[in-house]
Amino acid sequence: MRIKVNDEVEVIAGNDKGERGKVMRVIPGKGRIVVHGVNLVKKHQKPQQTGGRSQAQGGIIEFEAPLDVSNVMLVCPHTGELTRVGVRRDENGRRVRFSKKSGQDIED
Repeated sequence: MRIKVNDEVEVIAGNDKGERGKVMRVIPGKGRIVVHGVNLVKKHQKPQQTGGRSQAQGGIIEFEAPLDVSNVMLVCPHTGELTRVGVRRDENGRRVRFSKKSGQDIED
């Protein structure tokens, strides 16, 4: 997966199309990512025992649900445009991500 945590991405498909945010979590086994402030869903949560005398608060909680990685595109940190991500080897043989639009390296 070529999208990493703390990358800025823009949603290119779905209900949140056009929204930008930072990647909070990557789920490589399922090909999904969680983006801060995007794809917010509400869940009705029952109060639950926490093991002590107190109970966890119940109610309606709102959180970011995972998005498929194909529905987002990386925002180039150099130009601010949407770009595809390529991978190449540098002079030391390390794997480096680069912006296909500008050709510049993306620092991890």
